Order: sequence, then structure tokens, then C-alpha cells
Amino acid sequence: MSAHVSAPHVVAANIEVGVHETVKVFGLTLNWDTILTSLIAGVVLLGLAFYMRAKAQATGVPSKLQLIFEGVVQAVNKQVEESMGVKVAPYVVPMAVTLFLYILLCNWIGLIPSGHPERLPAPTADINLALAMAFVVIIPMNIMSIRRRGPKRFVKHFFQPYALLFPINVIEEAVKPFTLALRLFGNLISGAIMVSLLALMPAFALWLPQGAWKLIDAAVGVIQAFIFALLTILYFGFAAAVDDHGPEPASSSGSGTPQPVHH
Repeated sequence: MSAHVSAPHVVAANIEVGVHETVKVFGLTLNWDTILTSLIAGVVLLGLAFYMRAKAQATGVPSKLQLIFEGVVQAVNKQVEESMGVKVAPYVVPMAVTLFLYILLCNWIGLIPSGHPERLPAPTADINLALAMAFVVIIPMNIMSIRRRGPKRFVKHFFQPYALLFPINVIEEAVKPFTLALRLFGNLISGAIMVSLLALMPAFALWLPQGAWKLIDAAVGVIQAFIFALLTILYFGFAAAVDDHGPEPASSSGSGTPQPVHH
């Protein structure tokens, strides 16, 4: 009977969801492994940004990396405006592209071999970082929506199309940051669980499934970063859209031109 109990115990010991190496600072418990890896991703991203800036200032000509980045931002911005029929705030697409690159680096950190028994942990597999990034998106989104619609119309849209749907609309808005965060967290933590399961295999048979899973994990990292960035753009697009009921407010750009009509 003891042999049957020990096997699941080994599996449970290797698969620890939400367990991090912590340190206490002023009475607060901090996941220092998540802080370390998220800082690494941030330093790499800032390093690329400063490299592009220095290259452009030194030569007076944008580097290929800068041209690619600016081309992607302009293409995405144009596509968003054409598909949504509304001019989103100019900072939204650069913000989404930056989030995509940062999340991608965070996801891929988990693929780097290290002295850590289970590799460097991907910081996006920590619900705390996933929630923080979700609120970085949702809070400015609601601020922009209030500024464009005005407080009265912002509150009014919770009662549309019917007043009875007010509780559902409020719940839908309240759960947005959690669904955005849990979608990213769930996929990344499942990758960590898969790695723990593969580690239970004999060493002579481990190389093939582990190599195959690294390729899958890398692809999942790209997809999840893309989905987060895409949802960021969509959320801001819906928040920027002006209701068809009542008079149209003036354009936020100050040009006085009417907003495109939604068909």
C-alpha cells in the first residue's frame, strides 16, 4: 500500500503551483525569483530601446531594428483604425507592442538553461505579475473611456441596451483584468507543470520530449504575448468608440472633425 502512496507524493512534490522563493522586506513577503526574472526582461527590453535611440542619434539614420519596430507600430495602428472605424489614442499601439515584447521576453526566460533545478521561472507564470500587467491595461482604458464619453455617458453605457442588464455589464467590466491575467497565467503555469512531469521521466528518454516541449513552449510564449497585446488594443478600441445614441462629442484630437460612422 505504501508503494502506491509514494508515487503520487513524488509527483506532487515536483509540481508546485504558485510556490516561489521568497524574502521578507519590511514585513512584506516578496517573490524574489519573479522580481529577478521580470527585471532581467525589463533590462533587456530597455537595452534594445536605448540601442535603437543611440544608433539613430549617432548616425542620424534609423537602424534596421528601429525601422522594423516603427513599421510594425504604424502598420498595426493603421489596421486598428481601419478595422474599428475609430481613432484610438496614439499611445495604445506602442503600449501594446511594448507589452508584447516584454511578455514575450518574460515567457522565454523560462526556456533558458540555468543552475536552477527547474530553470529560471517565467515571471508571467506568477499571478502577481500577470495581474499587475492586466491592471496597467484596464485602469488607463477606463480613464480614457471616461474622458472621451464624459462621466454621465460612461455610467449610461452600463445600462445599455437594457437597464436590466446593468448588473451583468458591471460584472463583465469588473472581471476584465482577471480574465486577461488568468489567461496568461494559466497557460504559462501549465507549461511549468508540463516541465515538472517530463522531469519524472528516466534521463535516457528525457531528451526527445524535453526538446519537443521547448519548441512548443516557445510557440506558446509568442501566442500568449500576441493575445495579450491584441486584447489590449481591442479593449482600448471599444473604450474609444463613441456610442451611437445622442450627440457626438468633439474629437479628442481637437481638430473638430467628426468621428467615423460605425456601420
